[in-house]
Amino acid sequence: MPRILVTPRSLTASHHPAVERLREFGYDIVYCEAGKAPGEQELLRLVPEVVGWLAGVEPVSEAVIAAASRLRAISRNGVGVDNLPLSALSQRGVALRTAGGANAHGVAELTIGLMFSAMRHIPFADSGIKSGRWPRRIGRELRERTVGVVGYGAVGREVARLVVALGARVVAYDPTPQAANADAATLLADLATLIAESDIVTLHCPAAADGRPLLGAQQFAACRRGVIVVNTARASLVDERAMLEALNAGQVACYAVDVFNEEPPRDLTLAGDPCVIATAHIGGYTEESVNRATTAAVENLLEALSSASP
Repeated sequence: MPRILVTPRSLTASHHPAVERLREFGYDIVYCEAGKAPGEQELLRLVPEVVGWLAGVEPVSEAVIAAASRLRAISRNGVGVDNLPLSALSQRGVALRTAGGANAHGVAELTIGLMFSAMRHIPFADSGIKSGRWPRRIGRELRERTVGVVGYGAVGREVARLVVALGARVVAYDPTPQAANADAATLLADLATLIAESDIVTLHCPAAADGRPLLGAQQFAACRRGVIVVNTARASLVDERAMLEALNAGQVACYAVDVFNEEPPRDLTLAGDPCVIATAHIGGYTEESVNRATTAAVENLLEALSSASP
């Protein structure tokens, strides 16, 4: 019986009915260790004999693809593919599908929640009260602030729509030239203009192909003092050392982040900083987003397998 590997953490912790339906199409399902992103050694053990792969955000090496000698298709339950060796997949003729936009609402809503948490110091107040204190810091309102949206795809557009509805102004930048259209409520600008004008900078774009951060010491120096940075996209978009320096200097008031280079992070230098609000890669981890993304990913995988050469 042909085998399909399932590795997204949201689907191994609890088996989704849409994934289990693959058995009705004649496939055996192989799950990695429940609730954890698999490492290379686990993947090398699991990929032989696999024809299809429902993949998450775990890093996949060329060695893993080489070991998957029967692999014909990979389907992501999200839109990012920077964790995959694209050239190796192309050389092998492995079909690649993504579930674009399926988790946009979930990620966008978390982004708004992180903005409010940073502006109103919600984690600070919560932890203080639970430790027997009555901490109060004056906050800021989102209304009439300028929000810089970096990456104007499905998530970025939804974030823009929500913050405009809350009375904020949006300046957007997208690194890909094809994302050139915006509605009347959004001003498209270059990254330097966005950084200079924004009270909040929120990241919703893929990692750079060369791995270089989009925000580093130069960009933080050009920001408005006290800027809030939200990252629900990719950890590599931010130079962590430069971020820590900017936080310590007060140039960045808060870094609200849902993504880390290592998950969970063992080094808590950044995540444990008092000016950082950290969440555990939960942007698309809602019942609705998981259902949409999983259904789309399964349908995409079945389509790719049916059209891929055996």
